[in-house]
Amino acid sequence: MSKMRMPTIYWASLLVVLFVHACNAFYLPGSYMHTYSNGEPIFAKVNSLTSIETELPFSYYSLPYCKPNGGIKKSAENLGELLMGDQIDNSPYRFRMNINESVFLCTTPPLSEHEVKLLKQRTRDLYQVNMILDNLPAMRYATQNGVNIQWTGFPVGYTPQNSNDDYIINHLKFKILVHEYEGTGVEIIGTGEEGMGVISEADKKKASGFEIVGFEVVPCSVKYDPAVMSKLHVYDNISSVNCPLDLDKSQIIREHERVSFTYEVEFVKSDIRWPSRWDAYLKMEGARVHWFSILNSLMVIFFLAGIVFVIFLRTVRRDLTRYEELDKESQAQMNEELSGWKLVVGDVFREPDCSKLLCVMVGDGVQITGMAVVTIVFAALGFMSPASRGMLLTGMIILYLFLGIAAGYVSVRLWRTMKGTSEGWRSVSWSAACFFPGIAFVILTVLNFILWGSKSTGAIPISLYFVLLALWFCVSVPLTLLGGFLGTRAEAIQYPVRTNQIPREIPARKYPSWLLVLGAGTLPFGTLFIELFFILSSIWLGRFYYVFGFLLIVLLLLVIVCAEVSVVLTYMHLCVEDWQWWWKAFFASGSVALYVFLYSINYLVFDLQSLSGPVSAILYLGYSLLMAIAIMLSTGTIGFLMSFYFVHYLFSSVKID
Repeated sequence: MSKMRMPTIYWASLLVVLFVHACNAFYLPGSYMHTYSNGEPIFAKVNSLTSIETELPFSYYSLPYCKPNGGIKKSAENLGELLMGDQIDNSPYRFRMNINESVFLCTTPPLSEHEVKLLKQRTRDLYQVNMILDNLPAMRYATQNGVNIQWTGFPVGYTPQNSNDDYIINHLKFKILVHEYEGTGVEIIGTGEEGMGVISEADKKKASGFEIVGFEVVPCSVKYDPAVMSKLHVYDNISSVNCPLDLDKSQIIREHERVSFTYEVEFVKSDIRWPSRWDAYLKMEGARVHWFSILNSLMVIFFLAGIVFVIFLRTVRRDLTRYEELDKESQAQMNEELSGWKLVVGDVFREPDCSKLLCVMVGDGVQITGMAVVTIVFAALGFMSPASRGMLLTGMIILYLFLGIAAGYVSVRLWRTMKGTSEGWRSVSWSAACFFPGIAFVILTVLNFILWGSKSTGAIPISLYFVLLALWFCVSVPLTLLGGFLGTRAEAIQYPVRTNQIPREIPARKYPSWLLVLGAGTLPFGTLFIELFFILSSIWLGRFYYVFGFLLIVLLLLVIVCAEVSVVLTYMHLCVEDWQWWWKAFFASGSVALYVFLYSINYLVFDLQSLSGPVSAILYLGYSLLMAIAIMLSTGTIGFLMSFYFVHYLFSSVKID
């Protein structure tokens, strides 16, 4: 056997060596470092127009902006970018390395009624223009109440206070920070954009030049004389312009107005090096708050760990030790006087109601949890760079597809354990493959019709719908069925005690058990809600979220809290002779999703006050509902599996006939 394996290992090693030798440099996902020589033209790109008021992205060229000479060309987009509503196009904004200039772009025809209405609407909805140069978003700085604030992008226009008039941004002052690179073969170790790589000797001369390490913009509104400007051609030089403070000298948005677009650029030498150029965008605000969140979670964990410790050592261990010390006659007598969890020994492993649904939900929960853990680990290690737009979402989708094999395996193995047979495993596997994706598909389809109706670029194109369906039925479903088949081949989990034919009556209680189950969800939510605020702000307020190290710690703490909460609640139910613990164990930790959804509504009302219109609110609530369902399946699965292990361990220690 070892002789047969040797050639395989040899060839694998040889392939790795040849691959490494063939590569002059290795970069983690992101863009390659690009150096420019003096005077080399560089063209900016434009992304979709976005607003924190509506959350509906629109194409840049849906407004009457200057178009590039060769026509509009879309950049290649990955799956994540398309799903996020990004639409990256080329633009006429051209810069020449280290040449400071003021340039004319174009003068529009007289604005029509429709164009004026659209410009005014986009201005009042606070839409931002998102421009990209060498993969860096344009950054804008401003001072409000003595505090320096930074944004990505610049507004379409602005409306002065106590005025009904709107003014368009038609002049841009760019400041491009450049760093001279000598091509010294220095190892590049970045913050996750380019990762690490060594420039080879052959590339030294080619790599020498200037790197772009910053892209800043100051937007202005300037009124030009259309008669004078119409005589100019594209990229003709004009005199430098100071941003006017008087509204009379600003360009109003009005019918029959001709708007001239201009820009000026200044190149500034900078000490910022290539690997650090994203630091300005990823400045981590509120680090103390993140640490407070983690300490808060640790306190909850230690509190719950104390309860679990007491249950195991003082209660369970004491009972088991006492029981094992008795002789057979005393054990038989004690069996008649049993109380608490030992009374339900003949019912504790009785098949629960809707057992197939439980198997499917646990399988999908394993799939979602695996996807979340692997994605966050990779992101924390720097693989999911913000420079690689859409990579995070694309990576999550690919992981989810391939983890279908785990969903099928867990669902079918749990089904076999409950039923004692593999019969019906295909139905369980199919259900696991279609349950959560089906819910997501229905929600996204409804939201997509709303986006189509609004003519937003956030709408998923029909072609992408077919791609997603193909991925679902050609990759995810077969892998889930394969996982189910492997589950039938795996050894079934044997129950340590026999189940009685007649179910035991559950004693009446003063309060319904679901109250305890719902209350249990507050503890996992306590570990999560502070980090949830930052995540929601990242999604809905257009901020960069890049503290994946904190998120990984919070995720690990959440897993521990969910496991502990579920075990404690399961033990409490068994102690009051309630043997129907299966679903309660799932929802004890899964009920955190209810609090997440309620917190999302709270965030909408109190933190997203700028969000306007029923369409935006429906979009927000639709995506929040999808997130809550995913969290319910994930946390519920963690709690259920831990409780199942706990109950199995507990009753395997009891020798009751």
